[in-house]
Amino acid sequence: MEKNNLDSLDTIFQDKVDREIKIEPKDYMPDAYRKTLIRQISQHAHSEIVGQLPEANWVTRAPNLRRKAVLLAKIQDEAGHGLYLYSAVETLGADREDTIDDLHEGRAKYSSIFNYPTLTWADMGMVGWLVDGAAIMNQVPLCRCSYGPYARAMVRVCKEESFHQRQGFEIVTQLAQGTPVQKEMAQEALNRWWWPALMMFGPNDADSTHTAQSMKWKIKRHTNDELRQMFVDATVPQAELIGLKIPDNDLKFNEETGHYDFGEIDWDEFWQVVKGYGPCNTERVSARKKAKEDGLWVREAANVYAEKRARRNKKVS
Repeated sequence: MEKNNLDSLDTIFQDKVDREIKIEPKDYMPDAYRKTLIRQISQHAHSEIVGQLPEANWVTRAPNLRRKAVLLAKIQDEAGHGLYLYSAVETLGADREDTIDDLHEGRAKYSSIFNYPTLTWADMGMVGWLVDGAAIMNQVPLCRCSYGPYARAMVRVCKEESFHQRQGFEIVTQLAQGTPVQKEMAQEALNRWWWPALMMFGPNDADSTHTAQSMKWKIKRHTNDELRQMFVDATVPQAELIGLKIPDNDLKFNEETGHYDFGEIDWDEFWQVVKGYGPCNTERVSARKKAKEDGLWVREAANVYAEKRARRNKKVS
């Protein structure tokens, strides 16, 4: 394609984005826009699938039948989210199997929060309250993403994530209002999960290589630091309500800005986990590889059944 024609198409594309017209799979889009979406949506899908693993750790040890049933429902939701998102990335011309192979071979990333272990039942509360709470803060603006299939998938995902956040907050609230041992368990879990939850929003804006362009294309609507501040402002009052202390000695409400000031994130820890050196990185990827290998016979059987059904239907017609 000639450069002048390409420049003209890029201008038309950006004009549509600026006018809040959704970009659909058959529409023209710059190659960089397509690649950015493939990277982001596939990473989002991987996060939903890998995110089942820390929760599955507690299915057989949930304290009662109701807790077990709710946890199973939540894990099932996460599996569905991954499928929606893999389908969305396929609309961009990406191959689902290739994106999964990228995850297994270390070429693709997923949310670093899932590289931390879930040590107690209180961690299930923190995953719902903090991790899913941070996810909602990230994902609600994605319902207005410029790419139509991604935006539409996020509408349902966000509704279900809202349920997950409430499930987690209920667990934490009951522990915080329980026996001294239960409250101590909740506080200890909060101490471990607070800072990794803040890291979920990514590096500071000054160190983010993708934010500016993603906001111009309206894939993102807020910067990493804006989202992180929104999360802190929403979550601190919730912790105070149930009597838990945020593990940050620098945390205080700023009367002038109307926001909470908070301490510095340990960016060395953040980058170590992102690079694959977190507590559970190897374990998580190994589990996903094993799941793919163990499920091979199911996929093969489904393909054989589909082929037989297609041949039978062809004979009938």
